[in-house]
Amino acid sequence: MNQNDFWILRPFNALFCLVFAAFLAILILAGLLLRRKSDGARRAVLVTACVLTLIGFFVYKYFLSIDAEFDRLTADMGGFNWWGELPLQLCNINMILIPVAVLLDKRALMSFAFFVGPLGALMAVVMPGTGFDGYSLLLPRMIGYFGTHFMIIIEALALAVFGLYRPRFKDIPKTVAAMFLISLAVFGINMLLRWTGLHPKANYFFSVETEGNFLLEIFHRWIPVPFLYLLPSIVILVAYMALITGGFALADRRRGKKKTPVLR
Repeated sequence: MNQNDFWILRPFNALFCLVFAAFLAILILAGLLLRRKSDGARRAVLVTACVLTLIGFFVYKYFLSIDAEFDRLTADMGGFNWWGELPLQLCNINMILIPVAVLLDKRALMSFAFFVGPLGALMAVVMPGTGFDGYSLLLPRMIGYFGTHFMIIIEALALAVFGLYRPRFKDIPKTVAAMFLISLAVFGINMLLRWTGLHPKANYFFSVETEGNFLLEIFHRWIPVPFLYLLPSIVILVAYMALITGGFALADRRRGKKKTPVLR
């Protein structure tokens, strides 16, 4: 393998795993360093990380706007269009919601961000869109795309790692309802952008077209109707939330048993 080949990033190749591991290591290290810090300090660190990620997001989009190769690769979807690069994808919404949830101490928002943020961002990095799969990580668009999504994953997980949120089964219905309503609102924005001609190929949340995503292609074969073909993903979300919450509940139960003195 030559040096250039090393920097080619594809889902689950060596470089992908190395970069992912590095971001997770940052999260673990931050959790250890902040373990004895005040609640306010932990919130401040997380909010600062999210703000820096948001700034980086717009810097990344600027470089994307002058990336001729990306514009050519995405020509069938209208090429680069600022109306199509707003922070309205599932991951980007969480990038904005996390600091709001932390600053206002809103459990419902933290629940949405904790569950939906990592899942959405993880899907984005393991099933990257056109122009982001099989290219050098040294390209600005690759640094921006994967850096943003990996940061969103660890920021969402940090809600639990920093002790700011612990999932409960009662959070699931509200989170699912929020997911449905936000998805419906974003679908409406897609339709508005298409109708006005501001972005004829607007497709936030992939709610209008699958763009070749193999999982969404399967859903579309089941329900060949825009937006409605996303409904099976709600089932996946519920199963995922139940599994994660069950793990936390089991850990709490075991911790409680250890703290309970044994009567003889």
